[in-house]
Amino acid sequence: MKTIKKASLALSVSAALLSTAVVAQEENQDETSLELETIMVTAQKRTQNIQEVPISVAAMTPKELDTIGAGALDVRALSARVPSLLIESSFGRTFPRFYIRGLGNTDFDLLASQPVSLIYDDVVLENPLTKGFPMFDMEQVEVLRGPQGTLFGRNTPAGIVKVASAKPSQEFDAHVNMSYGTNSTRDFDIAIGGGLSDTISTRVSLLSQNRSDYIDNRAPGFEADDQLGGFDEKAVKFQLLYEPNDKFSGLLMYRVRNAQADARIFRANIIKPGTNDLVDNFNFDTVFQDAASRNIQKVDQTGISLKLEYDMGQHTFTSVTAVEEAEILSVGDIDGGYGASFVNQMGPGFIPFASETGASMPDHKQITQEWRLASNDIGKLDYQLGFFYFGEELTVNNLSFDSLFSQAQNGQTTQEAKTTAWGAFISTDYDVSDKLTITSGIRYSDDEKDWSGRLDQAVPFVSPLSAGATASDTVEDSQISFDVSGTYKYTDTTNVYARIARGYRAPSIRGNLLFDTAPTKADSETILSGEMGFKSRIWDNTARWNGSVFMYQVSDQQLTAVGGGSNVARLVNADKTNAYGFEMDIEAAVSENWFLTGGISYNHTEIDDANLAIAPCGGGCTVTDPTVIRTADGQDLADTAENAGLGTRVALLDGNSLPQAPEWILNFTARYEQELGEGNLFAYTDWAYRSEVNFFLYESVEFTGKSLLEGGIRAGYEWYTDNGDYEIAVFGRNITGEEQLTGAIDFNNLTGYVNEPTFWGVEFISNFY
Repeated sequence: MKTIKKASLALSVSAALLSTAVVAQEENQDETSLELETIMVTAQKRTQNIQEVPISVAAMTPKELDTIGAGALDVRALSARVPSLLIESSFGRTFPRFYIRGLGNTDFDLLASQPVSLIYDDVVLENPLTKGFPMFDMEQVEVLRGPQGTLFGRNTPAGIVKVASAKPSQEFDAHVNMSYGTNSTRDFDIAIGGGLSDTISTRVSLLSQNRSDYIDNRAPGFEADDQLGGFDEKAVKFQLLYEPNDKFSGLLMYRVRNAQADARIFRANIIKPGTNDLVDNFNFDTVFQDAASRNIQKVDQTGISLKLEYDMGQHTFTSVTAVEEAEILSVGDIDGGYGASFVNQMGPGFIPFASETGASMPDHKQITQEWRLASNDIGKLDYQLGFFYFGEELTVNNLSFDSLFSQAQNGQTTQEAKTTAWGAFISTDYDVSDKLTITSGIRYSDDEKDWSGRLDQAVPFVSPLSAGATASDTVEDSQISFDVSGTYKYTDTTNVYARIARGYRAPSIRGNLLFDTAPTKADSETILSGEMGFKSRIWDNTARWNGSVFMYQVSDQQLTAVGGGSNVARLVNADKTNAYGFEMDIEAAVSENWFLTGGISYNHTEIDDANLAIAPCGGGCTVTDPTVIRTADGQDLADTAENAGLGTRVALLDGNSLPQAPEWILNFTARYEQELGEGNLFAYTDWAYRSEVNFFLYESVEFTGKSLLEGGIRAGYEWYTDNGDYEIAVFGRNITGEEQLTGAIDFNNLTGYVNEPTFWGVEFISNFY
């Protein structure tokens, strides 16, 4: 009942505010002529006005993306810039983990799946490594909140981040963006496009980002200046568009990425015991590590796709064929410190035991094929139906190193996985009247994953198996996804909608035989979600205001018990997870000089499983969950010294929120501009806030991330000519110098990692047409 009451309260507040907004709009229709541009999205695989789509969706423009990502930031810069969206990573600049409405996956394994799907230019990027492809020369980014299983299929129970690059056209256009800033950071991207002939157009986009190492190592015996923190990233997108007539088009796209950076920089002993504060002597620019010299991360990624569209009159046929390949080698100092006395000594970087590990993915190939047939506004009933195939094969090597003595590799295991999945769907839109449209769809999906593992080199005194040990297993399932929604035109400027949807995440398997005896599996998770919302243009179309309230329940949610006292990551299923919340977005042209945007979301998540328990931290943290001693046969005993040898100490998770799931996310931007000469002087600021988060499934004092508020500023001059526009600006990111934990390691001393430091820079932007 608590869930229903809170959701109803949020809906009542939204309805009251909506009524006020409609009245205000009617009273002020003739007071201003500052109209917002219409935002078009493809959330339903059709181009539609965002105000008419019965889904909670947000869109980000190229200008917003360039501003937020200034200073060569990666995709994590989008975190909290949209209500209900959080992005983090324990890998560094690659392997981003997405969370929507509190639902995500903290697993760091290269075989992990996520409940948020990334669609890059109509191609699903399934492996978490591939989701780090840079976003540059963009047309738009859409964030679809809630299950999207009907049209997009597997692994979308939380939602989708949908990325669209700028496309080729017959019209010439080009841009050059370049910036320079803190720690010799250089960010350069260029794009040029236009017609090669009357039927062929092309576009080429190039990105180069690099930063010098700036983090000093002060571990005794390993001292070095400027040893970590740098990166060098290159990426290219090439597109060729063939349009022989107004009925057919073929778009060929090739993407390639090469990146070299540091693996995530972990820092031992940066948390004050008994608190979640950083230690008093914390310094962004200093680490104490004995393996920093071997920290490495190399990524190579390529993708090629072919999109064919044929307009047959009443119907359009679409085919999207794609091949993705990726490789990575990543090695880091996981303990974040030096020494290893096997006693829990505190101090800058000192640790009880050493952990230097890594992973490589020498082979990876993903093949996808989608065929889709869609009607072209043929009457009251429109529809689309299609078939989707997904195939993936990959090899992963898990690595271990002896950082105490030989500094050489001392362990390796090989995982191989093959996934085959397919789905068929149909979706319809029926205009019941001029005011009411009903949208519905259903999809059948089938998944199978074969896994095998081999222990190539056992870690002395650590690996539970001997070298040469093997294991294999298979997970498979078939599921039905569906959605039903209704959109009602409340006024000429306001739509209201309601939606029910079911989605799922395919079964998972992971197994690192370096530290475990067999793989662990998780059954498919399913979600049933309901939401209601409004989409309104107010104040004579000078403002856009959208809001939604939602509730969902996940059955058999896949969770990852990371680390803990046993330092082994395992998959588990939670019986249920319940959640509810709301989102609001608003943007307004307040005057000819001022433009404001704002967003807010509330997400309450709660694990509902009385028997679910995992091993908490290995020592040094203050667990706030109830703990018991669980015996091998599943009995729970009191957590006392007398019972300690009878089983494993575990923390009960019932009632906990999901990890990395902040209840509150708020964002705000303001832009002021003043005409001067042939252009405008402008000043812009943007702010993003997320409330506190749990880093792990269990709750503890030290591993609760504090709320985080980060702000940016940008000021400069933009001017226009007959064949181009230009901008010169100074900018800053994290301008208040916030220093907060964003993640942690729980099997060693109080080790964690932090947000990005303050950055200042200058940027020049030019667009030619």
